[in-house]
Amino acid sequence: MNPPSVNPLAELHADPVIAVVRAPRIPDAAALCAALADGGINWTEFTYTTPEVTTHLRRAAGAGWRVGVGTVLTAEQAESGVASGASFLVTPGCRPEVAEAARALGVPVVLGALTPTEVARAVDLGAAAVKIFPARAFGPGYFKDLRGPYPDVPLVASGGVNAGNAADFLAHGALAVCAGTDVVPPDAVAAGDWAEITRRARAFTEACAVARARA
Repeated sequence: MNPPSVNPLAELHADPVIAVVRAPRIPDAAALCAALADGGINWTEFTYTTPEVTTHLRRAAGAGWRVGVGTVLTAEQAESGVASGASFLVTPGCRPEVAEAARALGVPVVLGALTPTEVARAVDLGAAAVKIFPARAFGPGYFKDLRGPYPDVPLVASGGVNAGNAADFLAHGALAVCAGTDVVPPDAVAAGDWAEITRRARAFTEACAVARARA
């Protein structure tokens, strides 16, 4: 199992896609991570909206995959996720108690925000990166706007990001993007259609490569 990284930002810059999994059923979490990796996505975020998420974390982390846990709302969830193998935490909004738990646990936390005020709050709470959610609300250009007052804050685009717009989010200042149902549709995950997920992951990462080539 990979140990928690206290500073994942350099790794995210080089490998800027996080798959966010929300599904009613995951037949084999390790196989899912392998399918994503075959398509070029090496970060997987399992969420507390998925049943038995700690079981999936243990199985995937135990197989050596780099996994995190998302939709973390409480310190208890943070502690349980890390105990199950999560190497990073993600919240949908600013959650002070999760940030405090992350510090105590020695793992990075990506705090959710949308407005400039919320971005500042997330930074003050010690976020390793700030997840702009829902990114679709203002689009890629919003990241360029946020870069004005916050040139050094690592921003992650989440919500409404797909193969058609991921490159634009990266080109406009996002450090990384979250791939949701565009890559891991709940039905495909529940069915264990790993070939389809690999195909979708590859299409997504190839689209992201466009932004890196332009940079």
